[in-house]
Amino acid sequence: MKPTDFAYHLTSFLSRYMPGTMGLSPNTIMSYRDTFHLLLEFCCEQKKIAAEKMTLGDLNKKLVEEYLDWIEKKRNCKASTRNVRLAAIHAFCRYLQIEFPDYIYPAQQILAIPVKKAKKATVEYMTLDAMKYLLETPDSKTKEGRRDLVLLSLLYDSGARVQELADLRVSDVRVAKPATVKLTGKGRKSRIVPLMKPMATLLEQYLIENGWTDPCARDYPLFQNRSKSKLTREGISYIVKKYADEAIQKAPELFPDKLSPHCYRHSKAVHLLQSGVNLIYIRDFLGHVDIQTTEIYARIDGEMKRKALEKSTNNVVSDKLPEWQSNAGLMNWLKGLGK
Repeated sequence: MKPTDFAYHLTSFLSRYMPGTMGLSPNTIMSYRDTFHLLLEFCCEQKKIAAEKMTLGDLNKKLVEEYLDWIEKKRNCKASTRNVRLAAIHAFCRYLQIEFPDYIYPAQQILAIPVKKAKKATVEYMTLDAMKYLLETPDSKTKEGRRDLVLLSLLYDSGARVQELADLRVSDVRVAKPATVKLTGKGRKSRIVPLMKPMATLLEQYLIENGWTDPCARDYPLFQNRSKSKLTREGISYIVKKYADEAIQKAPELFPDKLSPHCYRHSKAVHLLQSGVNLIYIRDFLGHVDIQTTEIYARIDGEMKRKALEKSTNNVVSDKLPEWQSNAGLMNWLKGLGK
């Protein structure tokens, strides 16, 4: 069977353009692939268009709008998920405008579909006391416990994303002064993050214990599972949840309602800001492209200060008007003096 124009361009978009030209990560490509998997499922079930017969002529504004509506109503997805799916389709349409100019008008119609206003997720973070308590939870008497202690400590101290931590190799860590870790984030962009002395000492002990100080171990995954393969995102999330559940059970008053791996990153950013670190430096530390992304932590810090002021207020300022201000006749007479 001869492939359709939709099949040809979608395959080229996912397998060549995104990883090669755009340099996007496998996780991003997988997310986009899921979007089109669902789109084909929608077309097959709701529109009776078989995947092998789908053409670019079928991909129009009306179809995309119906697909987004199906995602929300039939699959019970949130507006944020809908926006992620729309972003993937928008990226495909921008690609088509360049690679297949004949499709430029339908592509622009789809690009005109706006994202839906979604409720912003609450940024969960931990206090310094909560973080210290959590990092005391792993059992340092066992090898697995020591690995988990190093993992959780580095997740916080470096402000790394989960995937950045999972992708770390032994060669990415420098324990000699100045101690650093090389993190590779979104868009395959790398950044060098300085590490504090206690973290460098922990890492050095960890490398020595595992016999990874030899140059031949440079390409080994820094965090491995029992089969000596690198820990996945899911594996790291499991470890985080394991110790979070244990800590929350013992001291629930210290922790937020949700404690995800990303909470470590948020906590580090808030603690840096509270220590007086410039927002520009925090942006570079976290690997944000836009300073507006980092400004969310300034708003959090401002809210914390406001609450602290409310708790410490001594009620010097009265909220009652003096009697003369409530006297309408007197006020009118005073106003008349200025005329």
